[in-house]
Amino acid sequence: MKLLPANQASRGKLEGFVHDHEGIDRDLLLEKGYVVLLQEKIEGCFVLDTLEEDVYWLKQLYVTKNAAISLPALIEAVLALAKRKEAKEVFVHSHQPMVDQLLEALQFYPQKDTKIVDKYPIEKGKWWTYSVS
Repeated sequence: MKLLPANQASRGKLEGFVHDHEGIDRDLLLEKGYVVLLQEKIEGCFVLDTLEEDVYWLKQLYVTKNAAISLPALIEAVLALAKRKEAKEVFVHSHQPMVDQLLEALQFYPQKDTKIVDKYPIEKGKWWTYSVS
């Protein structure tokens, strides 16, 4: 698995990936996101967006069915990237029970009342945070 800034990915491969997977914000992905390459094919993407100094939001995380088995390794790679960016915390909003289980297994903690969660209220799902050390 290789992470590559989306703006450095092959334009054709990126456009094809975005076209084939609804709900991906192409502009945000190009500005702040990364693609996940498996055997030189784009199999996923994510955005690691700054909320505050040292605080990031992992959003728009998407992997294909082919890459789903790599999701735990991908999240660990994202956390390593956050550490290189000198992050102290990474927030994730999850709206899928299986992702909740994965986040809990990776030592993310559910959040209810923090200034970040209060600033970005949600109707469905849960907020999780990971303390980067």
